[in-house]
Amino acid sequence: MSRRKTVGGVHLSIRGTIYHLFMIALSVIMVAPLIWMLSTALKDASQVYAFPPVWLPHPLLWSNFRKAAEAAPFVAFFLNSAQVAILVTAGTVAFSALAAYAFARLRFPGKGIVFGILLATLMIPYTVRVIPLYAMFKGFGWINTHTPLIIPPILSDIFGVFLLRQFFMTLPFELDEAARMDGCSSFGIFWRIILPLAKPALATLALFTFRTSWNQFLPPLIFINSPIKQLITVGLTIFQGEFQTQWNLMMAGAVVAVLPVLVLFAAAQKYFIRGIALSGIKG
Repeated sequence: MSRRKTVGGVHLSIRGTIYHLFMIALSVIMVAPLIWMLSTALKDASQVYAFPPVWLPHPLLWSNFRKAAEAAPFVAFFLNSAQVAILVTAGTVAFSALAAYAFARLRFPGKGIVFGILLATLMIPYTVRVIPLYAMFKGFGWINTHTPLIIPPILSDIFGVFLLRQFFMTLPFELDEAARMDGCSSFGIFWRIILPLAKPALATLALFTFRTSWNQFLPPLIFINSPIKQLITVGLTIFQGEFQTQWNLMMAGAVVAVLPVLVLFAAAQKYFIRGIALSGIKG
């Protein structure tokens, strides 16, 4: 019996070791592009194309960040992206929470059919919708403004509605019944009971939305013509010329562009993990 336990323990130990080695290797693969981006941002032009690749540049050219800022209006790009991402995040969380509450906690005719149709819209690629969207936004006078980057994402984030609905459905319905017996309205239940309990899910949706809005490339490329109104993702292409690309300056700008998302994820990591676990989303 003891030998069997020992053998089983050895098998579990080997399996655990293999699992951790696999996760370490996967982590290295995931982090390597970020390390290479930072390394390239600190190189001179000759080291960028060196073979074998130079991972630790010498000397470290921190002046590349200054040169990148001088070569393009990066402060304007950064502020434009921050403004759009913050407004989209706040609006999406608010509207998605209201819609999710209706689909999860209220009863009305055709609720399942309407929700199914909304989920079906997730199957339509953005590239299929971009031409009619451009024609519609041009009619509204929204071209070369940030409005097409803010209003449509807020009103059409079906994933946010689905995520919050999954979480709201896990909350006991007895809370609603007890609140109604005390004279609380549907909106009062939503505001005073559901939202305070949904902080992990709301933080998860906010993180997803901010990342998606900050990293968007095709919408600002299509709908914005003025360079001073451009977002930082498109602004990075200023270093890409017809015959040559300034990779060290582009990577310096990319480091600055990725920092807000990394800082936000690090700050909201515990809420993000808890929100994913409680909402029932599996990857």
